Amino acid sequence: MADLIAPHGGLSEPVCCTVAQDQIDAFKAEAADLKKVPVSAADLSSVYRFADGTLSPLTGPMDSETYNRVLDESVIINNGEKYAWTIPIAFPVTSELAATLSAGEKIALTNPDGEVVATLDLTDVFEWDKQKYISSVYLTDRTDHPGADMVLVGDADKTHLIGGTIKALPQPKNPNFGQYVLTPREVRALIAETGWEAVVAFQTRNPLHRAHEYALVYALESLLKAGKNAGAVLNPLIGETKGDDVNAEIRMETYEKLISERQMGDGDSDKELWSSRDDEVPDRVKLLGLDIKMFYGGPKEAVMHAIYRQNMGYTNIVIGRKHADAPFKDGTAIWGDFDAQEIFSNLNGDLKIQPVKVGFAAYYESMGRVDLMENHSDEKPVFISGKDVRATLQKGEQVDPRIMRESTSRILADAMKQ
Repeated sequence: MADLIAPHGGLSEPVCCTVAQDQIDAFKAEAADLKKVPVSAADLSSVYRFADGTLSPLTGPMDSETYNRVLDESVIINNGEKYAWTIPIAFPVTSELAATLSAGEKIALTNPDGEVVATLDLTDVFEWDKQKYISSVYLTDRTDHPGADMVLVGDADKTHLIGGTIKALPQPKNPNFGQYVLTPREVRALIAETGWEAVVAFQTRNPLHRAHEYALVYALESLLKAGKNAGAVLNPLIGETKGDDVNAEIRMETYEKLISERQMGDGDSDKELWSSRDDEVPDRVKLLGLDIKMFYGGPKEAVMHAIYRQNMGYTNIVIGRKHADAPFKDGTAIWGDFDAQEIFSNLNGDLKIQPVKVGFAAYYESMGRVDLMENHSDEKPVFISGKDVRATLQKGEQVDPRIMRESTSRILADAMKQ
């Protein structure tokens, strides 16, 4: 791991708070006698990400001092140094439960089925200032947006937060796509095997249009043109998302097809670059998932997406316009188009992973391929609204292949008909 990008927080390797296989029985026996504290389905992924090191250098949910420093300064402190951190993470509990908890005790965390998934050595139990959280993370005092709904509706009954040090059982593998969800140590080993010196991650929570796909291709090509032995990882987020987002099983099926059928970049890659090489875009793209919830936090979440990926060993991350975006309920924008790109120039603490900033892309008849819109100020692109795409798929029809790959259209149309 020595030659890969360092994990966040000045560490030499990612945190590991996962129970070893030969200690699982003893761990369960101890946890059985502890006070039980439930964790929501949305926060369950955070339990496992603390444990496997995706949230390095943290070893568990934040105490009030760390939590409020993130809200006030967008940093955490580790070994006396400041590191970028933009969304605080601690676990919500009801006031009734909070009254029974105190710093210094060990508790067991349970999933929605009541099964013990982790233990937590409590260091803090504190009141949750929800409005301060919303104002800091979402950069608005308004509460008519998906991020605020998560706090005010989803966690309406939760008034307090708990922090401490975690120890978690290994996460069960999803039978449909678990082979793509690896720990930071496993991802780092995989990267080391490839010999790539630069790896760009592409974050998404949606099935890919060709314009999305082109952002990954453009980023990979940028690194290759810079002389790097580079690869790319299609790295969809498969944790808790909004109800109107396409579910993870279906999305992963569409991504699998893109990879297995070698469609990534087909027709849209830089012919001049690849003609002088003995490989193609698909030879330098891997599919790996990341199980962590969406915050719908725009610029602040873009930084978190980068932190997760630095801990995985990626050197770069694609940051597009409107990254991790969600509008107010009246449809107006919370953030500017480029805010998620600009935040990386104004961080208050260290962050080693570098963004590859990519604008909007679309299909242009003049080129017969997808290209960045900024290169075609005088030409109208082939464009279909998301609403029209959904309507086409719901009828079981194929979306214009200039907009979406046929394999993706087919899978989504079949899913929507059912």
